[in-house]
Amino acid sequence: MAIKTKDEYIESLREMQPTAYMFGEKVTNIVDNPRLRAGIEATGATYEIAHLDEFKDLVVAYSPLISEPVNRFTLPPASIEDLVARVKINRKLGNYVGTCHQRCTGLDCLSTLSIVTYDIDQKYETSYNDNFIKFLKYMQKNDLTANAGVTDVKGDRSKGPGEQEDKDMYLRVVEKRDDGIIVRGAKAHQTGSLSSHEVIVLPTRALREEDKDYALAFAIPTDTPGLIHVVGRSTLDMREMEGCDVGNTRYSKYCPTLIFDNVFVPWDRVFMCGETEFAADMVIRFSSFHRQSHGGCKSGKIDCMIGAAQLAMEYSGTSRASHLRQKIVDMIHRAETLYGCSLAASYEGKKEASGTYFIDPVMANASKIHEGKEMAEATRMMVDICGGFVADLPSDRDLDNPEIGSLLKKYLKGAEGIDVENRIKLYRLAEKLSLESADTVSDIHGGGSPEAHRVTLMRETDLEEKKKNIKRLAGIDD
Repeated sequence: MAIKTKDEYIESLREMQPTAYMFGEKVTNIVDNPRLRAGIEATGATYEIAHLDEFKDLVVAYSPLISEPVNRFTLPPASIEDLVARVKINRKLGNYVGTCHQRCTGLDCLSTLSIVTYDIDQKYETSYNDNFIKFLKYMQKNDLTANAGVTDVKGDRSKGPGEQEDKDMYLRVVEKRDDGIIVRGAKAHQTGSLSSHEVIVLPTRALREEDKDYALAFAIPTDTPGLIHVVGRSTLDMREMEGCDVGNTRYSKYCPTLIFDNVFVPWDRVFMCGETEFAADMVIRFSSFHRQSHGGCKSGKIDCMIGAAQLAMEYSGTSRASHLRQKIVDMIHRAETLYGCSLAASYEGKKEASGTYFIDPVMANASKIHEGKEMAEATRMMVDICGGFVADLPSDRDLDNPEIGSLLKKYLKGAEGIDVENRIKLYRLAEKLSLESADTVSDIHGGGSPEAHRVTLMRETDLEEKKKNIKRLAGIDD
């Protein structure tokens, strides 16, 4: 059975030797580093739930490609049911870990490549789809996690890739050899790259004919020579390192920048190289899949915020306050609307020529625009209900201090019968949910900028059909 346990997943990462830096120092033990381990645990949850009776019927599916059950995070959608399952799993995981589980981007890449490599082959008689199918079998048989290398650093954004003073501002081919290609550049915001076995690279934008060197899609192991992971800073990020005030006691998120310093990619791992007219399709497919994924996981995160707000009311003795109860209703409304948009994107999906199903991009982008605005509003309401201690609660170390700890616990007490230490833990988790920049910024920019979501909505919506109907109703003849 090609499905790893959580322990097997973690041990498989231990066998890898990626090049990584964090806070100015080289990290030699990725798995046992407290900051990175919290993110690895979040991805580990995708393996854990595949073996839990509560989830496994949803998470485990049969793959006709290898004739075995597989984890759905290695399975491009072959039906409407598969599209729906993506959203349901992401919501359950968002609720389960309270942050990003870091595995959806890999599936979004696999789903994109399953469609676009087939289309390229149909036009150019290339072998990209054969390369992809071989890679997909490898991912499924070994139950691997992939990271999506999509966002280039871009340099001067008024200029295209080939117009940059430094040509490496977009990842590019610098040499073609008989056995493969050499690439150079960087990808930013690479959530969970060190929690992954593979990095799948896709273009970040539409390209022109003169930008052939940038029209790239490929996959490489995360410990490939020349690939450097530099872990980014975020608010609250030292708390896992210090072992206190962590809030979420199980999981966290981190986002490296990946530097490709003359990295070799063998030809059988290349899925596009120079076919510029398909770059836009790669971007549209991936971004739409990923925006659908967000609708699941972020509604699950709102579920966590609803639970935190409700518990805060109970711990503070305000459970019956009508104005606070109304805020809970408003939070539920936002979670269900976001979830509903992503489910609708799934139910409106269609089969592509390759046999893979693609979601409705209009509904997926509507979901992401809703997320970018309403996640912030849900967070505001949770903070409103929880109160000021979300921002300035004394440290766990002060609470443990023999001189002042008992006094702090005396004055941090809430409703009668509620353990003060539980109330403190809740405030700390609410802080993590609301103020961890690595996660809250992705509510806005994950899967592309808000403007990119709007551009896609305008491009994919059939405005002519809407005008045609209005003319019919108004009796206007062309």
